[in-house]
Amino acid sequence: MNIIPVVSIVLEVVIALLALVAAFRGKAYILGFVITFGIYVYYDLAREYSWAVSENLLSVGFLVATVTALVSMIFLIRKN
Repeated sequence: MNIIPVVSIVLEVVIALLALVAAFRGKAYILGFVITFGIYVYYDLAREYSWAVSENLLSVGFLVATVTALVSMIFLIRKN
């Protein structure tokens, strides 16, 4: 078993949790990063453990993750 994907998934979970804490502390625009990294975790787990998930669902999820990160970045830039 390759440890690198597992480390990556753990780091994605940590980032999602930290973003969730920031969102609850009044930075609602950070919720996009919670969604993004939550989807990344699901995507990576599905790939790493060969879950029976359609490629279309994974592709749409990855697109949603990218769009929510983009929207969060726009709000973050406008905020500063």
